This record gives sequence, C-alpha cells and structure tokens, in this order.
Amino acid sequence: MSFEAWTIFALFWVVFVTTPGPNAVNCIQNGMSFGFLGSLPGVAGILTQATAFLILSALGVTALIAASPTMFFVAKLIGAGFLIWLGIRGWMNASNPVVVAKTTRRGMYVKALAIAAINPKSVAGYLAAFSQFVQPDVPIWSQMVVIMPTALVLTTLSYCGFTALGAGLGRTALAAVMNVWLRRILAVCFVIYGVLLGASSAPGRA
Repeated sequence: MSFEAWTIFALFWVVFVTTPGPNAVNCIQNGMSFGFLGSLPGVAGILTQATAFLILSALGVTALIAASPTMFFVAKLIGAGFLIWLGIRGWMNASNPVVVAKTTRRGMYVKALAIAAINPKSVAGYLAAFSQFVQPDVPIWSQMVVIMPTALVLTTLSYCGFTALGAGLGRTALAAVMNVWLRRILAVCFVIYGVLLGASSAPGRA
C-alpha cells in the first residue's frame, strides 16, 4: 500500500470510528458509570470485534454475509432487538443510583463485543474499506500488515476518547436531574439505533 493510499485509508477510518453510533454510546455510558480505567474492558470488546472483522473481511466472509439477504435479515432483527432492549432497560434504570458491582469486567466486555458485532455499520464499513483500499493484484496479507495496525490504533484512540468523555461527564458536578436525563438520552439513542438497524437494508442493496 502506497503512502497516499494509506493516508486516504487512515482518513476514512478516522471518520468511520468517530461517527457516533451504538459503540460510542456504550463507551460513554460505561465511562459515566465506571470511570475511564474501569471501562477499558468495553473498549477491549470493541477491539476484539474489530480484529475479527478485519480478518473475516480479508477472507471474504463479510462480503458473503452482506450478499445473503436471509443471513443479513436474521442478523439485523437480532441486533435490532438487542439494541432496543438495552435502550428500554437504560431508560427504566436511568433514575436509579449506579451500582458499579452489578457489572463485571467480563460482562462489560461481552456487552461491548455484542453491540459492536451486530452493528450494520461495521459490515458496511469493512466492506467499503476492503473494496476501496485493498489492491487486488497484491497479496492480501501483505496489505493487512499495514491495514490492521492502522485500523486498530485509530479504533482504540476513538473509543478511549468516547470513554474518557463519559468519565468526564460522570465526574462533573451535574445535578441529579441532569444526570438522569443524560442517561435517558443515551438510552433513547440505543432504541433509535435499534429501529434504524431493523429498517436498514443490506449494504449495497436498495
């Protein structure tokens, strides 16, 4: 991959991972509830998904999934239901005091991994990256040596940033009412993402 191609890819990935979505909302919520260091397992879950999707994209699996209407439809409904459930639960619990002990590091990791994996933005983004930036006449794994570190470093910086934002909001002297409504806004975001996911079409289809 040439330097020019790498620069374009890096800029694309910055936009891809900094556009607010379910992952960002989850990171902000974790940061507000558990602080920056306590929320890092959530970032690790996102990085696990990113690593897996990069490898699967290189192998052509995500292209196969996106091309199968049935598989995409089933995954879409499962993902939509999961996000809507998180949103409803978040709204109902918004006025309750946050109890850190209720969420383990493993639970936070699994939740973040699940949210990242069912996000249709992931499939579309990885397909776009590999269709636009991978050179077909160059061995794929030699290109992955450049693509994977770039994507993972930018992903880490982005979601650590969202987590730090949440931690900062959690440390501010916000009134209790403001804190409740902020948590409810984040909960509504999950529901909106779920509805949009359920109404979305497969990448590349009308």
